[in-house]
Amino acid sequence: MSDMLSFWSQWLRPSAGLPTVQWALLLALASIGGYWCQRFTGVPKVVGYAVVGTLAGLLGMTEAQWPLHGPVQFLLELGVAVVLFECGARITLRWFRHNPMVLVQSVLESALAYAAVFFTLRWLEMPVPVASAMGMIAMASSPLLLRRLSDDMHASGPVTDRAMVLATLSTLYALTLGSAKAEIFARPANSLLDDISPVLVVLGVSVLMATVLAALIRLSLRVMSPSSENTSILILALIAAASAVAAHLGGSAPLAALLAGMVLKQLHPRPWVWPRQLGTAASLLTMLSFVLVASVAASAPWNLSVTLAVLALVAVRLLAKTVGVSLGNIGSGSSWRQSVWVAGAMAPMSAVALLLTSQFAHASPEAGQLIASLSLPAILLLELAGAMLATLALYRAGEGVGRRGMRHSQSQPTEGDRHGA
Repeated sequence: MSDMLSFWSQWLRPSAGLPTVQWALLLALASIGGYWCQRFTGVPKVVGYAVVGTLAGLLGMTEAQWPLHGPVQFLLELGVAVVLFECGARITLRWFRHNPMVLVQSVLESALAYAAVFFTLRWLEMPVPVASAMGMIAMASSPLLLRRLSDDMHASGPVTDRAMVLATLSTLYALTLGSAKAEIFARPANSLLDDISPVLVVLGVSVLMATVLAALIRLSLRVMSPSSENTSILILALIAAASAVAAHLGGSAPLAALLAGMVLKQLHPRPWVWPRQLGTAASLLTMLSFVLVASVAASAPWNLSVTLAVLALVAVRLLAKTVGVSLGNIGSGSSWRQSVWVAGAMAPMSAVALLLTSQFAHASPEAGQLIASLSLPAILLLELAGAMLATLALYRAGEGVGRRGMRHSQSQPTEGDRHGA
């Protein structure tokens, strides 16, 4: 064997390396797994992606190092940023003026999720910084996964729209507070100003980059056709550049993309056609995100105490979100039954939670290790079981079945579009 390798070494050439081949084959397997899941079991494709990523992580087939850094972190941030930009571009602020109880629902379910996870972990004798960080991670639902589920299921209707809006807003809160908390971990606070300044920096940089990104995309839509392939490439390139600059200057790349979509919606209030080519690129990035999240989360060690803590965390988080959505349901325009299905659709956690966990791990290796030991198994569980629960919720709400052969068009107006137009 040594003679064969030495003979062949003279023919080897520099290339992207075996990890690239490994990830390419893994994505190929994920696409097959997703297709089989949907065709033969009726389960959305995202479950197949997550299962393949989980098996890869358990078998040690991935090369993603923890905490995330370099190209792996950038690709995950880019995948999240593209989807959050689309989600933000579907939220009309005027809708909240007509239906302010949606904001009440959002604040209640996020605040109760934080409080429930924080006090549960304190009851389990976890340190205050760890319990606080886990509470912020638990606030975020997964618009990325919910968007993919709604596409796979051809789901549309008030429950889907409400769940998407609430998941997007909870992600906004979690990214703002979580990124600021990570900075406090890295730079211990000595005064109230030290506690507030990280929030101001994260928000300030993210808002600045969001404004620039929205203005550039708005300008491109004025001079280029929205359905053009070149427009798709331009939008994707601008989101990638803004994400990289926002992260470099101390902001949050996903938060900047989300805010940019919201700003663009105010500048361009009419529903606009999401470019088909950009949707294809986003699908590839989304698949990569689910496989990466599952593979990294599956590599976390499990033991009895971690399992019990994770199960308690998942249970109180789901209960808190259900109570929050139900309490804020009064005057929100939806029925009590719909509020339960909305809460079920918001169960998953995925890429945003993983990015926040990685930020905490970078900021404080000691506390970050304990945070990751709880967060990674919870993310894995809620990416798989949470996706199944969200699927069941959308089906039970009567919104999970589209007309045969018809895919839910991304250019259709959402609940926010209808109320804000």
